[in-house]
Amino acid sequence: MDNKENLKKIIIYGAMWCPDTLRALSFMNQNKIDFEFRDINEDEENTKFVNETNNGKTIIPTIIFPDGTILTEPSNSELLRITQK
Repeated sequence: MDNKENLKKIIIYGAMWCPDTLRALSFMNQNKIDFEFRDINEDEENTKFVNETNNGKTIIPTIIFPDGTILTEPSNSELLRITQK
């Protein structure tokens, strides 16, 4: 499956040891925004997708929005801007 097609909810690729991932997850939970979390440590396909999306680098969180927008390591203000469209 192509991770960029037919998204119905936000997908967050990250890891539970990453402070930026934890911050993004906290933001989503506090703002009651529906999302799916995909841990890069639990599935090689998740890591592969992150690396392919970020020119061979493991940059997390990598977040895909239903409109196809992809943000890497977004700030809370960036998350607020895009989730309130």
